[in-house]
Amino acid sequence: MKSVGSRPLEIADEREASLWVRDMFGRVAGRYDAVNRLTSFNLDVWWRWVTARRLAPILRNPSARVLDLCCGTGDLGLALRKRGPAQVIGSDFCHPMLRQASAKGLSPVFEADALNLPVAPASFDLVTVAFGFRNLANYEAGLREAWRVLKPGGTLAILEFSTMPNPVLRAGYQFYFHRVLPVVAGWISGARDAYAYLPASVSKFPGAPELVERMTAAGFEEVTYERFACGALALHRGRKK
Repeated sequence: MKSVGSRPLEIADEREASLWVRDMFGRVAGRYDAVNRLTSFNLDVWWRWVTARRLAPILRNPSARVLDLCCGTGDLGLALRKRGPAQVIGSDFCHPMLRQASAKGLSPVFEADALNLPVAPASFDLVTVAFGFRNLANYEAGLREAWRVLKPGGTLAILEFSTMPNPVLRAGYQFYFHRVLPVVAGWISGARDAYAYLPASVSKFPGAPELVERMTAAGFEEVTYERFACGALALHRGRKK
């Protein structure tokens, strides 16, 4: 299976692509939440809430350790923490995003690249990623690193945009996503290039069935996905063998 990853502006080098994404998120960090709420009609809060609810059996274990990768401003990490006494740790490679997460109460957090985590193998019972996996410069490397830091029997959960199966709904959604959202989000954030990258990154991201194949190839078993918003996004879950 061919290795793929985020390639903003068609940058071929993985490191340069990663640096571009980090800089882009750093520029929009202060208005990131406001843009998300407006452009998703506040549904992004609901999607994270549902994700946390699906993972509640793990979160209710007081000895469980959870790593929220690409945690951004901390919304998923905070939603997970409300579901139980499990320890939730946030990680992101964008320092301005981590500052926002800390200010909102997510703690502890640490700055690191999701492809090269300063974490011992088999450290976590659950690894989560919400709307950040598609930004990785190498998807396979991201899956391998998540597998490495999970304990045997641990769970990986990826909430990410996906391809809507209904062609009529998909056409309407793509018009909004490619034509309307970049203009509105760019105006609010002051960084239109960042939100021009968003629909491009979603268009290039593997569909739900393909992501199942990639997770399985990386060593995860019992991989499933659940579509939300008529298939505009999907929650994938897999267990480390």
